[in-house]
Amino acid sequence: MIKEFSKDLNFDTITSDGIVIVDFSATWCGPCRMLKPELEDLSNENSNISVYSIDVDEHQQLAARFNIRSIPTMLFYKNGELVKTTLGYMNKDAILDIINNL
Repeated sequence: MIKEFSKDLNFDTITSDGIVIVDFSATWCGPCRMLKPELEDLSNENSNISVYSIDVDEHQQLAARFNIRSIPTMLFYKNGELVKTTLGYMNKDAILDIINNL
């Protein structure tokens, strides 16, 4: 299940443990809408991976913190460390390849 980021969550806390994918996206973005089911499948099939979705329109300060200029942008965290950033649509298998090489 993809978790929607909300203002009551602390970004550094949610990315501090295990493998976490943070998806910066927007509801009006076509590639973002294509990516969401891929992330949903990945999350449902891999309980050890947390996936958070952050709407750049609702969380502009957080998007600015990470210099998000293009969406979708995915940040891959492993135990609190940012280890990979990707831009654009990716299918589930390509995302799993990244995770397997973290």
